[in-house]
Amino acid sequence: MKCPHCGDQRKQYRNGKTQAGSQRYRCARCQHSYTPQKKRQGYAREIRRKAIQFYVDGANLRRIGRQLGVHHQTVANWVKAYAENLPEAPVPKEVQTAELDELFTFIGEKKTGSTS
Repeated sequence: MKCPHCGDQRKQYRNGKTQAGSQRYRCARCQHSYTPQKKRQGYAREIRRKAIQFYVDGANLRRIGRQLGVHHQTVANWVKAYAENLPEAPVPKEVQTAELDELFTFIGEKKTGSTS
């Protein structure tokens, strides 16, 4: 084992582990603590791709999280990041046909009073 800070190869002591499970070491000469072989953190691209595909297919965030073993907020963050990277939807310069539904709203005063 070689210290990346001072280059000394003698007296490299084990110094705990990281959250990911990688072994940490401490150099006795310069007291520098380091991890020689770091483990990759995060989820695999395949898990992210599946989560986004499930979301596009209509599954809700909590269901996706349960199926993939991931927290639902993580799935929401993946979906949001994916949506931000999508290209802008094309907008026509001139609209030739418009279709409206029969939605009725109160603009002025309601005829009946509030029940609360």
